[in-house]
Amino acid sequence: MVKAYLGLGSNIGDTKKNIDIAVDLLKSSKNITVIKQSSYYETEPVGYVEQDWFLNIVVQIETDFEPEELLVFCQQIEEVLKRKRIIRWGPRTIDVDILLYEHYTSNEESLTIPHPRMTERAFVMVPLYEIAADLVIEGKSIDEIIKNLNGEEIHKLEK
Repeated sequence: MVKAYLGLGSNIGDTKKNIDIAVDLLKSSKNITVIKQSSYYETEPVGYVEQDWFLNIVVQIETDFEPEELLVFCQQIEEVLKRKRIIRWGPRTIDVDILLYEHYTSNEESLTIPHPRMTERAFVMVPLYEIAADLVIEGKSIDEIIKNLNGEEIHKLEK
């Protein structure tokens, strides 16, 4: 089993329910164990800003899926929750992204790991820091990355 981190986000419909269903689907796989889950964070949209705010979390998993198999499984979750890819960075019922996968890196068009631009996004880095404060990403501590973030507004939801 290898350790991986996934980012989940939603801004259409019942966003918390969408994320909770996606996490339940992850947990239902015999190939995945969800180890940690961050708090929920409301974040303003990035890129295409004419849309509702997002709800985001990050989960740490252990999996025996290969990276490409994990990608397919994440895309299947998006299909179950009827994700439509109409506008780049646009509204979505769910987004399930592989952020990090143990020591694996890839720059393929179909799968880029570490996830591109993740270190520039508070909606990824803040919940990731919550569950993995000792991570080093591309030679930088997550603490250092967060200190250099500037951009979207983010609010932790109280439970």
